[in-house]
Amino acid sequence: MTGKSFSSKRFRNIGVLTIASVYFLILVGGIVRSTGSGMGCPDWPRCFGTWIPPTSINQLPDNYLEVYRDKRIQKNQKVAGYLEKMGFAEVATQLLQHPTAYIETEFNVKKTWIEYVNRVIGVLTGIFIILTLFYSFAYFRHDKAIVYLSVLSLLLVIFQGWLGSLVVSTNLLPVMITIHMALALLMVAILIYAIARSQFIILQKRLFSFSWLIYLLIWLSVILTFGQTLLGTQVREMIDQIAFDLNYLNRERWISQLDMSFYVHRSFSSVVLLVNLYLAYLLFRLKDGLINRLLLTLFGLLGLEILFGVWMVEWAIPAFLQPLHLVTATLIFGVQFYILIIYQYATRSKGVARIIA
Repeated sequence: MTGKSFSSKRFRNIGVLTIASVYFLILVGGIVRSTGSGMGCPDWPRCFGTWIPPTSINQLPDNYLEVYRDKRIQKNQKVAGYLEKMGFAEVATQLLQHPTAYIETEFNVKKTWIEYVNRVIGVLTGIFIILTLFYSFAYFRHDKAIVYLSVLSLLLVIFQGWLGSLVVSTNLLPVMITIHMALALLMVAILIYAIARSQFIILQKRLFSFSWLIYLLIWLSVILTFGQTLLGTQVREMIDQIAFDLNYLNRERWISQLDMSFYVHRSFSSVVLLVNLYLAYLLFRLKDGLINRLLLTLFGLLGLEILFGVWMVEWAIPAFLQPLHLVTATLIFGVQFYILIIYQYATRSKGVARIIA
C-alpha cells in the first residue's frame, strides 16, 4: 500500500510539474509572438545553424538572408510534396504560394534570444513529459489507460516540435499557429485527465447526484472556451500581420483594421461568461469544497480575461498584455476540464450516483 501511495504521489507531482511547464511554454510562446520574435531563429532545430545562437551579426555570413530563406523554401517544397501524395493538393499549393514563406528575416539579437529561450523551455517540457511517461508505468498492471495517455502526450509533444519547425519554415503561416494552439490545449487536457485518473479513488469520495443539465453545461463551457481561444488565436494572427505591415508602429490603428472575427470574438465572450455563471450557480448548490474552490479560481480567471481584453482595446494592444490574455484563456480551459473530470468521477461511483432533473 505504501509503495502504491508513493508511486501515485510521484506520478501526480511530476504530472502537475509537466502541466505547469506546458502553461509556462504557452506564456513564453505568447511573449515570442507579442514581441515579433517568431522568426528570431530562421531555422529549426538549430538557430542560425548553431545550437547556441549568435550574439552579433558579424558571426553570420554576408548572404545569411538568402541562405535561410532558401532552406525554408526547400523544406516547404518537401512538405508540400508529402501533402500532395496524401491527397492534400490544394493545401500543398497554398503552402508553396503563401507570400510569407519567401520573406527574408533580418538578424535581431533580442528577438533571436527570445525565440531561443522559447525553444529551450520547449525541450524542458519534453523532458518533463518523458518523466511523466516513465513514472506512469507504475499503473501498467491495474490501469493501462494512464500509460496510454502518457504515451499520447509524448507523441503530441513530438508532433508539436515538428509542427514548430513548419511554423518556422513557413514564416509563421497563420493556419500553422492555430493548429499549434489547438494541440497545446489538447495536451493540457490529456495530462489533466491522466493525473486525475491516477487519483480517482480520492475524487470518487465526492459523492453527489448526477444531473444531465450540469454535465452538459460543463461540456458546453469547455467546448466554448476551446473555440473562443482558437478564435482569439486567429485574431492574434491578423494582429501579427497588421503589425508586420506597419513595422510594429501605429498600434492605435491595429484594431480598426481587424475584420469581423475580432467582433465575433469580443461579443462571444458574453456567451461564455453567461454559460459559466449559470453553471456555477448549479455547481455551488452541490456544496463540494474542491469544486467551490475551482469555481472561485475560474471566475477570478474569467474576470482577469475580460479585463485584459478591455485593456487591450483601450490601450492599443500593449505587447505585455497579449501573452497574459492568451495564457489566462488556457488556464480557464484547464480549470473547466478539471471540474468536468471531478464531476464524472464523483457521480459514477457504484451504487451512489443517481440521475436527477
